[in-house]
Amino acid sequence: MRTPAPVAPPVGLTIAGSDSGGGAGIQADLAAMTAAGVFGTSVVTAVTAQNTQGVSDTHVLPSEDVAEQCRAVLSDFDVQAAKTGMLATAPIIETVTEVVAARSIPLVVDPVMVAESGDRLLDRDAESAYTDLIAAATLVTPNVDEAEALTDQSIETPDDAVVAGETLLEMGVDAALVKGGHLAGETVVDVLVTEETTERFEHPRIDADAGHGSGCTLSAHIAARLARGEPLIDAVAAGTDFMERAVRYHYAVGTGGGPVNPSVDLQNRAHRAATADGVRDVVTRLEAADARLLVPQVGLNVAGATPHAEASEDVAAVEGRVTRRHDGIGANGEVRFGVSNHAARVLLGLREDDPSVRFLAACRLDTDVEAAVDALGWTTSRTGERDTIVANARLAMERADGTPEAIFYDGGPNLEPVCFVTGPAADRLGERLLELLAELR
Repeated sequence: MRTPAPVAPPVGLTIAGSDSGGGAGIQADLAAMTAAGVFGTSVVTAVTAQNTQGVSDTHVLPSEDVAEQCRAVLSDFDVQAAKTGMLATAPIIETVTEVVAARSIPLVVDPVMVAESGDRLLDRDAESAYTDLIAAATLVTPNVDEAEALTDQSIETPDDAVVAGETLLEMGVDAALVKGGHLAGETVVDVLVTEETTERFEHPRIDADAGHGSGCTLSAHIAARLARGEPLIDAVAAGTDFMERAVRYHYAVGTGGGPVNPSVDLQNRAHRAATADGVRDVVTRLEAADARLLVPQVGLNVAGATPHAEASEDVAAVEGRVTRRHDGIGANGEVRFGVSNHAARVLLGLREDDPSVRFLAACRLDTDVEAAVDALGWTTSRTGERDTIVANARLAMERADGTPEAIFYDGGPNLEPVCFVTGPAADRLGERLLELLAELR
């Protein structure tokens, strides 16, 4: 018999509708809380027949059933934060306000009125019932349409969102996050308004029809961070950063707009060890093949990005690079994350256009290397400055309808030329490097 080793994570509560498609509502909330290290409890307010294309049917539970679920959870669990989603009717909103307001815990209110597909999820007569719930909340997270309905104000710019946020504060809420995803522009600007400050969180717009569950996931993620004891502004800042990745790396399931990925950070962390192992495997193969012909004077580096890499700390490389020795080549340090800003910048730049690119090696570049690459028939790109690597790679992609397999970086008068060899997987990168080595020999 083994000794048990239980864990005691913070507990969060979501009060929302069920999405049969799994991408929004209770399902998205619980996934987001779990991924953030919080144990999620739930109160179901309505059952929807829903998928990525829309809502075909809704069954709202009696408010008495909602109240009983709330009492069951709150009487047993030490809930550290709660969030609300689809509340559907005025009686349910009033019930939730009465039950939750009595608890001195952070409350995030996502005033769900319309689904991402455009289907209405709240009785029009219930909109006014939100007033008391918002007054009891720590944070309210409306999108532009919801903020307009709650404040009776037109919102066309981030400045308008600030004014709407100030109006929401007058309703009694501690803070208002007016989400800017529905506003036009290449940049999404989310505006947080509190009594003390106004913060703007800006992120590049993702060119994807993948907003299903975004509001649910964001509010649940923020609630989870509040349950962990994080300050409100920090929780919101982390939540908006998280949403950029959750949208970019959304789930390609269903035939409508793809659901966002609440587990994006969890999945990224889970792949760190395998990514580092992939880099080590490439280095081992190069050492065994005595690949001195591929190593520049400054050393060769191999880098690997996690599947959802967005920053240099998500890129593993050889600390100190791989250099020539009297009897071959060898790595000068361990494979670590965040140790090569140069390799990371190139790799992350390529991933902006093709996120399938995950591994890269910076090899020697000379006329014989160029000739060997040409003989192998690889797609290539050429650049004379580091800052134009990505731009030139994009041109090569447009010409060849694919990611370049080699990028010639000429280096200029003070920097050694380098041939960047890329690949979607470590084993394929290793094969390409050995193919290049064989051609050089």
